[in-house]
Amino acid sequence: MTETPAAATLRPGLMRRLYDATLRLAEGRHAMRALGGISFTEASFFPVPPDPVLIAIALSTPHKAMRAALWCTVMSVLGALLGYAIGSGLYEWVGKPIIELYKLQGAFDTFRAGFSEYGAWIILAKGLTPIPFKLVTIASGVAEMNLLVFTLACALTRGLRFFAVAWLFKTFGPQARAIMDRHFYKVFWGGLAVLVGGFAVVFLLK
Repeated sequence: MTETPAAATLRPGLMRRLYDATLRLAEGRHAMRALGGISFTEASFFPVPPDPVLIAIALSTPHKAMRAALWCTVMSVLGALLGYAIGSGLYEWVGKPIIELYKLQGAFDTFRAGFSEYGAWIILAKGLTPIPFKLVTIASGVAEMNLLVFTLACALTRGLRFFAVAWLFKTFGPQARAIMDRHFYKVFWGGLAVLVGGFAVVFLLK
């Protein structure tokens, strides 16, 4: 049967289908496992941040929001330690190819040089932004930042970010979900603009 133009118009777009699939994942029994895996890998090599899954959990199961934020923070810090280890001992074989894959070499050099002046403050600042966190963790290992200071800074900045996200979407979940359902693409493109802005800041530092 041939699809009518009206049916094609009503068919959800790819990003909307991904959004709906993420909500279904957040409601399933593997939600926390997926959140932990993404949180861990994003801090060292994976390109996708855990925020969409965390938001989906807060929207679909608000009573799990704070627990999800804690789990997200713990796994992100563990992933940050992996990023630190890559920068400290495996930069030439693993860290450098990761930085080059995302075309962040110039920003990476700037961040590494900034550690001598700003220390842990640069982690606190950048961990709250859309700037790839893996860049900061690998650079910290290369710069041989004090491991305890690094761990505490990561825990603080990741915790602030994830608990803020979880609280916002838990508190305003019904309104937020209604807005997402009605204005999905406006919200999507707005969020994408923020993400692109974060990457633009990185490249301006070259």
